[in-house]
Amino acid sequence: MDEVKTILKETIEIGTEKFVTFLSEEEIQSRIADMGREISEDYAGKLPIFIGILNGAFMFMSDLMKNITVNCEMDFFKLSSYGDEKISSGRVKLLKDLNADLKDRHLVLIEDIIDSGLSMDYITRLLKEHKPASIKIVSLLMKPESLKYDIKIDYIGFKIPNKFVIGYGLDYAQKYRNLKSIFVLSV
Repeated sequence: MDEVKTILKETIEIGTEKFVTFLSEEEIQSRIADMGREISEDYAGKLPIFIGILNGAFMFMSDLMKNITVNCEMDFFKLSSYGDEKISSGRVKLLKDLNADLKDRHLVLIEDIIDSGLSMDYITRLLKEHKPASIKIVSLLMKPESLKYDIKIDYIGFKIPNKFVIGYGLDYAQKYRNLKSIFVLSV
């Protein structure tokens, strides 16, 4: 098992790779609070279903929901497109489906990161079959240079370069999701 060593407060070492702080816990929480206010204003008087994409979005969704002031429901999808790799396999596999009735409902998809857009394209096509009233997408991170699918991301926390990031729900071979900040692979 790779050992995580703190070299400096803003650098961690995983095996032979070094990661440096990209977004601090404070920056993340501040932006999430702003997003929560904006989404709450947009959904005033409605009863949206917030749908988290597991496993990565669980930390973001938890903190975002603490900043949502409208009455709502929650549910989760679990997908796999990465496995243990740093890049997507190019295939999406549905591991857990939703439990809610989606017809005529306002759906808000919560994702940790949108890279190529493959997973979100898959999910939105799947959800449109249920005839919801609306579908909006929320992503903490988005890589504009990597986007290959025509999807509209309605709420973006941070636009980031096409680099590998971990922490705050984002994993490397299913590990390091528990880091409070987001770290980027140092080249």
